[in-house]
Amino acid sequence: MILVFTVIFIFLLRAELDALCCVFTAIMVTHKEFETAGKVPGLQVWRIENLDLKPIPKNLHGSFFTGDAYILLYTSNAPVPSYNIHMWLGDECSLDEGGAAAIFSTQLDDFMGGKPVQYRETQKFESTTFLGYFKKGITYKRGGVSSGFQHVVINDINEKRLLHVKGRRAIRATEVEMIWSSFNQGDCFIIDLGKDIYQWCGSECNRFERLKASQLAISIRDNERNGRAKLQMVEEGCEPDAVLEVLGPKTKIAPATPDDEKVETLNKKKGALYMISDASGSMREEVVAQTSPFKQAMLSHEECYILDNGMDRNIFVWKGSKANTAERKAALAAGQKFIKDRGYSDKTQIQVIPAGAETTLFKQFFSDWRDKNETTGPTKAYTMGRIAKVDQVPFDASTLHQSSTMAAQHSMVDDGSGKVQIWRVEGGAKVPVDPSNYGHFFGGDCYLILYTYNLGGRDMHIIYTWWGQKCTQDELAASAFLTVKLDDSMGGSPVQVRVTQGQEPPHLMSLFKGKPMIIHSGGTSRKGGQTQASSTRLFHIRTSSSGNTRAVEVLATAASLNTNDVFVLKTTSALFMWRGTGATDEEMKAAKHVEMFLGGNATPVAEGKEPADFWSALGGKAEYQTSKTLQSCIKTRLFGCSNKTGNLSVEEVPGDFTQSDLATDDVMLLDSGDQLFLWIGNDANEEERNGTPKLAKEYIETDPSGRRGIPITTIKQGAEPLTFIGWFQGWDPKMWDTDPLERIRARF
Repeated sequence: MILVFTVIFIFLLRAELDALCCVFTAIMVTHKEFETAGKVPGLQVWRIENLDLKPIPKNLHGSFFTGDAYILLYTSNAPVPSYNIHMWLGDECSLDEGGAAAIFSTQLDDFMGGKPVQYRETQKFESTTFLGYFKKGITYKRGGVSSGFQHVVINDINEKRLLHVKGRRAIRATEVEMIWSSFNQGDCFIIDLGKDIYQWCGSECNRFERLKASQLAISIRDNERNGRAKLQMVEEGCEPDAVLEVLGPKTKIAPATPDDEKVETLNKKKGALYMISDASGSMREEVVAQTSPFKQAMLSHEECYILDNGMDRNIFVWKGSKANTAERKAALAAGQKFIKDRGYSDKTQIQVIPAGAETTLFKQFFSDWRDKNETTGPTKAYTMGRIAKVDQVPFDASTLHQSSTMAAQHSMVDDGSGKVQIWRVEGGAKVPVDPSNYGHFFGGDCYLILYTYNLGGRDMHIIYTWWGQKCTQDELAASAFLTVKLDDSMGGSPVQVRVTQGQEPPHLMSLFKGKPMIIHSGGTSRKGGQTQASSTRLFHIRTSSSGNTRAVEVLATAASLNTNDVFVLKTTSALFMWRGTGATDEEMKAAKHVEMFLGGNATPVAEGKEPADFWSALGGKAEYQTSKTLQSCIKTRLFGCSNKTGNLSVEEVPGDFTQSDLATDDVMLLDSGDQLFLWIGNDANEEERNGTPKLAKEYIETDPSGRRGIPITTIKQGAEPLTFIGWFQGWDPKMWDTDPLERIRARF
């Protein structure tokens, strides 16, 4: 690798640093790790090791050593390609590692044409965008590369560590000392002993925290131990001998304590706007507006700007498309210097944003923001980038087999062209699925999928265990038993991957050759056997922010429609393909596969031009989810309002939210742009019920974009109107008939 060194000033903000640090940046002709960057949708993670980039395997994404620095690249192709680069700094990473991370972040941005959005992340203060990649939580491990700690140890039966789990929406697990004094009564802890993993629950921790901690414990078992560890839940005071043997005689457990840091919540503070320039030879700044809301016309494409929201620990650096190269490349350094000069916390987040790729958080400070050719529906995660479409490089199985790095980065061992066998769990046994029905699943069932591919002349195997959202506990238990039995029959060599409906990994989706996953209602393990298909059927087609498309059968009524998606309706005498105003071409393409399966040529129906027999088939015309925010730049956002930490606080749900994110012991706030919903869970306490309306009012009054007077609708769990449930795909009115905690315990 040829390196040409030039000196630039990178101002690194570290808690222990009071002076500016000058470091060298290596401008590379290319870097071997950049060659695969952004080629496939999803997440790529690298750690800084000896001032170089080393890839982290896919199954270990979400684990970070506190003494290290990392680079993350997230690629989305829905509806157009876009990219996010994150520089993550652990609390104990060195100045050199932080400097190298800043350099590589800038180089990767330059390599990709300056189109990605760049984020500076710090431990425990990560952005919602970052946290959204890890819905099951993130783990902070003690140590780092300088201490000899590696990410590559899988199935380590000698592992001994204690993880302190915190958070209700964004789950963080921090490695702490393996002693009783590390515990407290208000939280959950994971005692990881390699072959055995114990989830310890304090006497004062609540049900939702137990639920989230269970998801993380399951993730550790499935990803770090490939499903081969035994997982148990332990209540305070009922510790088994194996735990006491490791921790020693039990001492008094500390009482519950409130969070040390107040959760950063809504956009409560105003912003200021500055233009930055190096025309005089040194970087200078000029005030454009002292307070938000701003006007979009204030931004010139020939300049770079800093939007100062530092009191809320956010700094945005906007790069005009015609700004000079030196200013654009120095954007991250300028943001770091700005933080230092203002005396802001070293935990302040930085977003470096190229023109055309503005994030939702940035645009909320402008009262009149409009995107050119905006087509993204409000129920989709907002696409960060707006760049020309790039050719997606198809997977070459032979190339992947030669490159373990590429396979690890994309969790794609090959292109999905190997041998596939699928069984459905029926009556406690696995029954083969006809290959003609591969890609079709029943939401009330469990499936085993065995994938076989060749690597270097040797057969390799993956067992995917797929759980439908409405499968029974008996089916869950049977599927787990059958997975172990299948694994044992193959000598314990397969990799085991456990998948829940709606969370399928890219490789599993690739097995269906570009077709959507079609999920039917009902299942086989029911009284009377196989569920019979209704004479009238309605399929809801939606593409997720990761680019995966699913068709889910929903109740065949007009209320199920959604203006942002595509629906296929079949009756005994007709077939319709309904396209909502906000639907994408990708969803229409997927709907064609549903049309073929249902056996006929569908009549195209545009929203607003429905024939009478269309409404008749749905039981009559009725209200369904539609919203003026379709053409708005505002992304639908979900917040949880809770006083479980002692003070009433609000925290945003990261990533693409689902019905499962509605905590029944909280009040939730859903912002759809043109109205605000307060959803009251049945188990929310009086302070949450009484205090949240005031928070909602403050949320609107302090909106940096200047929104005022939008309606606030209060609804109760179990009585949700169409205007609310339409934001959640596949809404299940019976979800809470069974205890969510009991459902997840069945997965232990």
